[in-house]
Amino acid sequence: MDGLSEAQRVSLRAALEALEQELGSAHDSSADGAAPVDLDQPIGRISRMDAIQQQSMVQANRASVARRRQQVLAALRRFDEGEYGLCVTCGEDVGVRRLEAQPEAPFCIACQSARERRG
Repeated sequence: MDGLSEAQRVSLRAALEALEQELGSAHDSSADGAAPVDLDQPIGRISRMDAIQQQSMVQANRASVARRRQQVLAALRRFDEGEYGLCVTCGEDVGVRRLEAQPEAPFCIACQSARERRG
């Protein structure tokens, strides 16, 4: 975390905490839309198909939000352990500009690029 100034640390910590709250609220508020569709509900076949499709999209969105929230929580743990801002793969600085854009980023650009190339 040596590459970050105290002001940057404070700002990034606040950004992580705000993002965690936002993601938690988004996940909680979408619970109703992810509930199973009642197949015995007296609606037409097309409406039921639309409801099932909507439910699938909400479930996929909730899974995405939950994954990102876990990444944010992991970043907050790294912050508490004094390892925030360091790449979890190579130990180099992640870079303040990258952290400002994506505060939960665990990898430096080089390691992230290598991971994406490997698939």
